[in-house]
Amino acid sequence: MITPRQPTDKTQSDWRHHLAQSITDPVELLRLLKLPTDFSAPACQVETPFPFRVTRHYASLMEPNNPDDPLLRQVLPSADEFTEVTGYQLDPVGDAEASLGNGLLQKYQGRALLVTTGACAIHCRYCFRRHYPYAENHALRDWRPWLEKLRQRTDIKEMILSGGDPLSLSDQRLGELIAQLGDIPHLQRLRLHSRLPIVLPERISAELVNTLSETRLNTSLVLHCNHPHELSPSLRPGLHALRSAGITLLNQSVLLANVNDDADILKHLSERLFTYGVLPYYLHLLDPVQGAAHFAVTDQKIAEIQAALSAGLPGYLVPRMVREIPGAAAKTPWLESLR
Repeated sequence: MITPRQPTDKTQSDWRHHLAQSITDPVELLRLLKLPTDFSAPACQVETPFPFRVTRHYASLMEPNNPDDPLLRQVLPSADEFTEVTGYQLDPVGDAEASLGNGLLQKYQGRALLVTTGACAIHCRYCFRRHYPYAENHALRDWRPWLEKLRQRTDIKEMILSGGDPLSLSDQRLGELIAQLGDIPHLQRLRLHSRLPIVLPERISAELVNTLSETRLNTSLVLHCNHPHELSPSLRPGLHALRSAGITLLNQSVLLANVNDDADILKHLSERLFTYGVLPYYLHLLDPVQGAAHFAVTDQKIAEIQAALSAGLPGYLVPRMVREIPGAAAKTPWLESLR
């Protein structure tokens, strides 16, 4: 494996510089990994509507000369993305129906979600929002409308920041956003969903820790890590700083064919997350988004994996295996989703 960078004071302060150095050409990544540049054709030669992007840190965690590397599979465009499959759609989780306008969504009682930005540090090929119309549907275009809606909705106790990736915002912009939310009296909890610390550990700056810990809101950070190889040593200091500041750390994964659809891999992931101070939270079944059907796992295999995880791990390390069904009152446990 390519040796990851180790954290330093300098890398902690210039995460945006590292983000700007991300790889945006799949051919460059293949050359870096010493793989033939034509092995994933025609996807590498055809411009897809969902562009390629990966951080150099994440690329450094991939195994050279291995076309089946599980991290590579998550980001490399595939010809399978051009195959239309029945049931796979542009809006698989019902974002459009849940929209309250200006990037504000409400699917579940007592909680609301804010699409803060369309920007991500990495473009995962299975992303359920790969077709989302970010240009006209994110919160930062104009804060006033969605803030006014939140002030009026006194039933909403928890705010979820999503995207894109909310940690792609600058610390200053994120701080302004959180301050505005903290001024709404009926809000009690703040939750951020982010893959950025996993793919760019430098993002956990001292400024970010302060921003998340200074609000009166009870704050949790839900990471998105799918495979134990994504947990690099350079991530540990930042996660420790967040925990020490009182931030609850959780993880959600997506079950992906030929990436992590193996009980031993997922056991290792849960155990390794715990050593990093993170509790497993959800193991999501694939959202049926157009272009990602090749990541689907069969129900028989899902049942085998769930049984093995329950038998092989203490209960607090077993992530809840769920499916998101548009219009449902909550995330649906896998077995219930089959009824």
